[in-house]
Amino acid sequence: MDQVQNHPLYPTDREHIDRLSAINPPQDIDLVDLARLIIRYEEFQGADDLKVDMKKIMKKWNLNREELEIKTREIWKNGFRPISSPITESLGSGFDTSDSNSK
Repeated sequence: MDQVQNHPLYPTDREHIDRLSAINPPQDIDLVDLARLIIRYEEFQGADDLKVDMKKIMKKWNLNREELEIKTREIWKNGFRPISSPITESLGSGFDTSDSNSK
């Protein structure tokens, strides 16, 4: 029996989906964000509203899943790194070691 689950990142991801819904045309970071969210929720039992909205975004951007994957693979292949992206606040520990050797 499948149970609907609550994802711990749902509130943050809802904000990202809402932001992506307002964008057209998408930039590289937007395509990467959408792709990572699709992967996160594709097997998740719940968050159906997010899944529906992600499909709407792909339709708005005139993409299907395969085209999105091709585009994002190319983006990463070309050296993309999410340094100044809207998602950086959720990456890593936030611990800055740049001053660890200074006295």
